[in-house]
Amino acid sequence: MPSGDGWLRVASLLAFVALWQVAAAWLASPALPAPAAVFGRVIDETRSLALPFHLAITLGRVAVSFVLAMAIGTLIGIAMGRWKRLDLLLDGWLVLGLNIPALVTIILCYVWFGLNDTAAIVAVAVNKIPTVIVTVREGARAVDRRLMQVAHAYRLPRGRTLTQVYLPQLYPYLMAAARTGLSLIWKIVLVVELLGRSNGIGFQLNLFFQFFDIAGILAYTLVFAGIVLIVEAAGLRPLERRLTRWRG
Repeated sequence: MPSGDGWLRVASLLAFVALWQVAAAWLASPALPAPAAVFGRVIDETRSLALPFHLAITLGRVAVSFVLAMAIGTLIGIAMGRWKRLDLLLDGWLVLGLNIPALVTIILCYVWFGLNDTAAIVAVAVNKIPTVIVTVREGARAVDRRLMQVAHAYRLPRGRTLTQVYLPQLYPYLMAAARTGLSLIWKIVLVVELLGRSNGIGFQLNLFFQFFDIAGILAYTLVFAGIVLIVEAAGLRPLERRLTRWRG
């Protein structure tokens, strides 16, 4: 059963559907189909296995890009937060990476690596890594040096110092990077698929756009957004509470 906060979120989503229904009835236009038509399209696409097929491919690209961006961004962010000279050395690169448009990175990766999944995943990861670095770097800078000195004074092994003293202080920043990263990565993945892949949610959206199939666009978009919401609510949010419960 949902908690009090959970019921509030459910009520908010139901209110969104109700407003959508009212707007669709008021406009009475093919440009905004009613919720029932879109949900019916979801069922049809699921029965034909087209939706599960393209959804699985897109989620796979999102997962690989997410893990790659988080791993690389976390390592570089910790290093830049810990060593000032390295921070000064890489700061210009970081600013450049933050300001290069995602579209440019996607096009360049397709030109350099070809129209394949490697180029798609690299393009997505490269777009996300700088934002992970910025968040994690701030976390590394905020680590309480006095706690680290206490761990050193008590001669804690490096492994225990890392897992019990250092990383717990970094978890809020890691979770912030993960949550913002997930919301950003799936959007970039759709653009990558739209521009250069022959499968995935982004490819399907492009196909529906060419036929002005608004119901198809909304059906695929809502299902994919729903999956991301479930991952956020059932995965990232409980994990964040578990990792940061020591702060309470």
